[in-house]
Amino acid sequence: MAHRASSPPSVASAVVTISDTRTVDTDTSGNAICDLLTAAGHRIVARRLVRDEPGEVRSALESLLSDLAIEAVITTGGTGVSSRDSTYEAIAGMLDKQLPGFGELFRMLSFQEIGAAAMLSRATAGVARGKVVVVLPGSEAAVRLAVTRLLVPELAHLVHEVSR
Repeated sequence: MAHRASSPPSVASAVVTISDTRTVDTDTSGNAICDLLTAAGHRIVARRLVRDEPGEVRSALESLLSDLAIEAVITTGGTGVSSRDSTYEAIAGMLDKQLPGFGELFRMLSFQEIGAAAMLSRATAGVARGKVVVVLPGSEAAVRLAVTRLLVPELAHLVHEVSR
């Protein structure tokens, strides 16, 4: 409880949608992340839409990690197992520390909603260059689940711990 009490009241976040098909107008998952985090008192300081190409994903993340104003980067999309899903591979290698519990909890919560198909998600989280990085599926329902049940309750605490 002491750690939570000293956590920042608001986290400066970047949201990255990784998709070959979504546009700014059809990005319901990215919009949901922004809406839910803003409603919880956090700030969206950057927003990107990137094709599901490993080089483009890494480049976007590298740019955001270099921005001193950003404390957390949340991505949506490209976490499945299809041949075009490469977000996990692009980002996992950039993490200095992995938070396996995030993916485990997300899949557990997903299982309660969608059953065994939850195992197809490679959602993950970690720390890169002193910032929290969260990798979410592209499904709006999955994003809403992760943000409301995992990120809103713990994002400020995560940022506090990473900054120590």
